Amino acid sequence: MRSKTKNLIVLSTVAIFLVGCEGGDVKISPVTTDNSQDNSETTTNIDQGTEVVENPCAFYVKSGQTFEGDFDGRDCSYSSIFVDSGNPLTEDLLIPALPGDGVHQFTGSLVVGEKGTMEELAAAGITEGGDGPTVSIEAGVTMTWPSPQKFVSITRGSQIIAVGEANAPITFTSFTDVATQRGEDDLAFDAVGEWGGMLINGFGITNKCAHSSGSFDGDDLVLASSCDVDTEGLAGNDETPHGGDNNNDSSGRLEYVVVKHTGAQIGEGNEINGITFGAVGRNTIVRNIQTYSTLDDGIELFGGALNIENFVSVFARDDSIDLDAGWRGTINNALVIHNENLGNGCIESDGIASYSSQSDERINTVISQGINTRPVINNLTCIVSGQDSNTGDRGEGVGIRFREGIWPTLNDSMVVMAFSADDADTNNYCVRFGGDEEVDGLLSGDASFNSVIFACVDKTKGGPIGADSLEDFLEGSGSQFVDGVVSEDDPTATSNTSLVLLEGTPPIYSVAIDSMVINDAAPAVPAPASGRVGALSTAIDDWTAGWTYGIHEGSRGAPLWFE
Repeated sequence: MRSKTKNLIVLSTVAIFLVGCEGGDVKISPVTTDNSQDNSETTTNIDQGTEVVENPCAFYVKSGQTFEGDFDGRDCSYSSIFVDSGNPLTEDLLIPALPGDGVHQFTGSLVVGEKGTMEELAAAGITEGGDGPTVSIEAGVTMTWPSPQKFVSITRGSQIIAVGEANAPITFTSFTDVATQRGEDDLAFDAVGEWGGMLINGFGITNKCAHSSGSFDGDDLVLASSCDVDTEGLAGNDETPHGGDNNNDSSGRLEYVVVKHTGAQIGEGNEINGITFGAVGRNTIVRNIQTYSTLDDGIELFGGALNIENFVSVFARDDSIDLDAGWRGTINNALVIHNENLGNGCIESDGIASYSSQSDERINTVISQGINTRPVINNLTCIVSGQDSNTGDRGEGVGIRFREGIWPTLNDSMVVMAFSADDADTNNYCVRFGGDEEVDGLLSGDASFNSVIFACVDKTKGGPIGADSLEDFLEGSGSQFVDGVVSEDDPTATSNTSLVLLEGTPPIYSVAIDSMVINDAAPAVPAPASGRVGALSTAIDDWTAGWTYGIHEGSRGAPLWFE
């Protein structure tokens, strides 16, 4: 039961029997009550019984006043008075599952918590995740927004607890997407920019801010001053800062969460991603998440130490995975599928924020403190379309690009760009690596590629690494490039038995390493520590089944272009 007086929806009618002197007519008059303003108790007697239904929408109480959604018998709707960017949520909120296919429709942005500087938040007693309000979302919930100007933002100190299930994921999407699912509209299966996206902020470490002493791997880092970095994709009153000195921070929990049809461009290079993690700490739990059809990146991580298990990006129009500003975490199992005609990098990642404007001294300091981006990515499958045009300035479809002082570790992974035609004049490289700091990382062993298979027409860009080309260096240290790939090759056994990497329907599952064929031979990479190269082994162990969108038959708007 709710703690407040119930707001009741009358579901039945009261029969009022008016019998004339001749005996005769029975008149039934419907009784309805609009109590959305006074929230008074109402009941309806039916055959001397009582049937009442409580408003199932989310609600909170603030300063003695109750704010709740309006229920129309199917969906719950929330005005900007309930929550919006200029009216952030400061109380805990539960978003309940609705019966049937009911959804929660928000007119305003869902901003959880105050948006002040570190000093302002500290004065209010907010110094870590959990000090601010928490929004909790039940399994199976669908939440929608009307336009790209509306978004979800979890501020520093606040938390989101969104725990879905494999058979009841939590979905963040647009009004139009839901209308299309109901047969009331016709949204294109790969539409973007239908609503903003999700931004989660924490008190983690970002090299956007200076640290006077300490190091990531040794003594605690000490901030030189307050750290308040505006999160990409927002402007003006919408801005929500991130950053601090606590990589153990927690911004909550995401499990079995799908974010669809996002994107908003604020300015040149300033766009909302599917999910943006701003300095999110390692005590945040993120596993089994998907971004689907995003205008900008699938996910972007700015600093922090968040770890992610089981990530899917389908149809990101820019980079599927973008890493920057000193992120020091691990991604275990990631499946990336490009759009056939759009999309830039599978991964694009930078080691030091605003690198081109930094002095050599500043760059050296960031690296010596261990706060340059140092990702560990295990079991990645990139299926890249290899298209040669894109929207805006995003360029061709490419594989992996590491730059600007990054030291990555990539294990047991594959980049495949052999499903579609490739133009000799384009630049659809599999891996791009260069710059003095990145080369130093490979030569010192602080960066490495281990048991990685690259199958692209344009193999590499960048280098050399010491005396070797980038291709020779990577092959000498445990990776392999496919030779002689023709543009229409399918890396399954169906069209070219000299190249067999994937199998299944759709072909997204890694062939067992002892059954793979590369250049008419067994793979030359060392046996992967995980037992497989790539994100998925077989359909039996498919962690994407049942909850993702756009991959499997029965839960997508169109078949994948390479099936």
